[in-house]
Amino acid sequence: MDWYTERSGEILKRLNTDGIRGLSKKEASVRLLEYGPNRLLEKRGKSLVERFAEQLSDFMVLVLIGAAILSMLVSIWEGYADFLDSIIILAIVLLNATMGVVQEAKAQRAIASLQALSAPKTRVIRDGAEFVIPSDEVVPGDLLLFETGDAITADARIVESAALRVEESSLTGESRPVHKEADAKVVKNAPIGERRNMVFSGSVVVGGRCRAVVVLTGMGTEVGKIAELLDQSETPDTPLQKRLRRTGKTMGVFALLICSFIFLLGVINQTPIMDSFMLAVSLAVAAIPEGLPAIVTIVLALGVQRMARRGAIVRRLPAVETLGSATVICSDKTGTLTQNRMRVEMVEAVLPGSGGSQKLLLYGALCTNVRVTERGLAGDPTETAIVEAATGQGVNLRAALGQYPRRGEVPFDSGRKRMSTLHQGPEGAVLVVKGAPDVLLGLCTEVAGAASTVPMTEGKRREILAQNARMAERALRVIAVAYRGAGGNHPPACGRHPSEERNRGGRTRFAPTEEDERELVFLGLIAMQDPPRPEAREAVRVCKRAGILPVMITGDHAATAAAIARELGILSGSKRVISGQELDQLSEGELCKAVKTTAVFARVSPEHKSRVVRAFQANGEIVAMTGDGVNDAPALKIADIGCAMGKSGTDVARDASDMILTDDNFATIVAAVRAGRGIYQNMVKSVHFLLSCNVGEILTILLAILIGMPAPLLPIQLLWINLVTDSFPALALGAERPEADIMERPPVNPKSSMFAGGLGADILLQGLLIGGVSLWAFFLGIQAGDYTTGRAFAFSVLALSQLFHAFGVRSRESLLQVGIFSNGKMILAFLFCGFLQVVVIGHPVLAGMFGVEPLSFEEWRTVLMLAPIPLVVVELTKVLRGREPRRMTTLRSE
Repeated sequence: MDWYTERSGEILKRLNTDGIRGLSKKEASVRLLEYGPNRLLEKRGKSLVERFAEQLSDFMVLVLIGAAILSMLVSIWEGYADFLDSIIILAIVLLNATMGVVQEAKAQRAIASLQALSAPKTRVIRDGAEFVIPSDEVVPGDLLLFETGDAITADARIVESAALRVEESSLTGESRPVHKEADAKVVKNAPIGERRNMVFSGSVVVGGRCRAVVVLTGMGTEVGKIAELLDQSETPDTPLQKRLRRTGKTMGVFALLICSFIFLLGVINQTPIMDSFMLAVSLAVAAIPEGLPAIVTIVLALGVQRMARRGAIVRRLPAVETLGSATVICSDKTGTLTQNRMRVEMVEAVLPGSGGSQKLLLYGALCTNVRVTERGLAGDPTETAIVEAATGQGVNLRAALGQYPRRGEVPFDSGRKRMSTLHQGPEGAVLVVKGAPDVLLGLCTEVAGAASTVPMTEGKRREILAQNARMAERALRVIAVAYRGAGGNHPPACGRHPSEERNRGGRTRFAPTEEDERELVFLGLIAMQDPPRPEAREAVRVCKRAGILPVMITGDHAATAAAIARELGILSGSKRVISGQELDQLSEGELCKAVKTTAVFARVSPEHKSRVVRAFQANGEIVAMTGDGVNDAPALKIADIGCAMGKSGTDVARDASDMILTDDNFATIVAAVRAGRGIYQNMVKSVHFLLSCNVGEILTILLAILIGMPAPLLPIQLLWINLVTDSFPALALGAERPEADIMERPPVNPKSSMFAGGLGADILLQGLLIGGVSLWAFFLGIQAGDYTTGRAFAFSVLALSQLFHAFGVRSRESLLQVGIFSNGKMILAFLFCGFLQVVVIGHPVLAGMFGVEPLSFEEWRTVLMLAPIPLVVVELTKVLRGREPRRMTTLRSE
């Protein structure tokens, strides 16, 4: 059916929908079963076989599989036909792949749960009440409400609209917004871009608002028709994951070269080919950190789940690392640094007496989109505060709207900084405008008087601006109210130019435009207070200690912004305030210099926000930016970390962001930075642990070869350690709490090497300790028995010393300061892996499979004396060198 050719009333009848009350909840449930969820067909997930094959396709794993197959072939060529080693290697590789599939599924579930948290919601009217529901529960016939910033979630026929503009580039390719009207006439077979009485799934409201009835959902929508051309993007790897993949591949190539060299050296020395080959395979297994990529991915996924529980939903995984590198946080004021709980403190009407205040508040209340519900007032906090103040002056909003029914609207826009509504009053049409005082004063030519209006003089204008400044200096947010028409001055021109839009009763509605916002009569100022959040001051202090510069970017008056910024500690020392007007006068180069000394940007537009972010980035800063409106989307995309508001934010802002703050709180941003640093720190700890263990294994083999000894460890023993006993402690490191001083350290430099700050040296030295003690155990075992006993000693000491070593990697602080039992998962990993190692050595059948023999009680005592040595040395080193100074010498803001 061509829904766009029918009148809205006819469509409501066809869909059996009440144009005011919408569907009933019961009927909506029936239709959801009939039509199915409102979602596009999702990309087919990978099958179990495909995921298993993907685990086996990793370069490092392929090297191991190749080594096992070659081992079989060499065994056959040598006439041994002994495939046990090869079979065990392949079995452990398959076990690792199985664990990888299970852990990957766990990580995917973690990411999916985050996506569910940030899934779009839709405002719908059912049973005459307004609800916010998940968009996939929308059904044909639902009555939806859309306003600026909302994403359209289904194809719908507009029933009622006000200055509606929709961006449909995802469907039409046209980037310019399309003006939409409820009763626009559209011819049959008109292209999508010309169907001006319809809104389509996948498009975005960039201005105005509307009420629309759903006609198509899911795959039936216009975007659903081309769904087969769409593809869901994969979750991107973080920079650390990419570096680790490159590191692993480099280590694999290096291992192949070394193995080839060792094998050729053995052949030249006339060592049996099988022995030379198995020695080379041992080195390959020791050099390759098989489980590293999977473990880091799991640590990352579990970390972002914890962040979500604390109110920060990460939408793009690379943002976690970027959070740890953030050097500047650009935050909005209202609702983020303040409580967004407005209360009118002062009413300054130009008309004397209570009558002047009442008219000012009446007109202010008319020019709002506040809704009166059973639970009270619902709407924007600023507008709600005005209506509450008007109610206190005896104004009844419902009665007022009955006396002054609305005929049209020009919605608020952050660029215009004002809003207008057109009403039909007892004395004729009246246009009410409210907004920023400095903006409205430029549009006013008269001032309300006792008997009639009087001209606006320059003296009166300066007096009002001075009053506004005094209010702003008290950290009050000031709104001006003016009007045109209603017997006091020229009636609005829009009253003579009806648009095609009609209300539900069939009466003509009028569409005011910006051209009508002129020759206004000034009524007065309404000042309200939005107190700072109690936790914001402490969050600002933590920022500065962490080397992060907090910056306020707001559309409010400079004096208001400065007062709040001083109270919170953002504006201090030599920092200054720059207004949007001053910012317009600065070149890009001048702005780059200015941002170094500026803590508050006031009276800014969304375009200014993008300029400020770029200026900070040009100075080498890593910028986190908050935003909630449609026009904030460009700045959120430009910023290194875009943080959208979960409560007040628009769908457009959320889609453009890297992270969503569910409570719109500045303190949550700071907590997310702390968590991001902690997650990155834990990933580095896992890398530190696994690579130092690998280095220990390599050195154990190489040192034995250099002194002419046989390999102390067999390939299957090394593979067991790498894929089983190492994996669980590495995962447990991902559960470490952020270190106490993590927010007293400078941000992570994204350009620095992962092995910077002494990590590379620590890995080599600790690897040398692990390798040295394992080789020592090999010698002691040989003295106690033979090479088999020596390998049992080396195998046990290497596995257990790495389990002990995991405790030393937990922190740069002494383990006694951190607390041995403060990470329960690490204790469980140690006990579980230790138990597995004892079973492998102690059970005669398993010991034979791993090329060792069970150890006696005395031999186990020797093993347990040697295994903790690397941990003891590392802990003594921490104590002797003292804790490295990390506290910032100066606050970032000074």
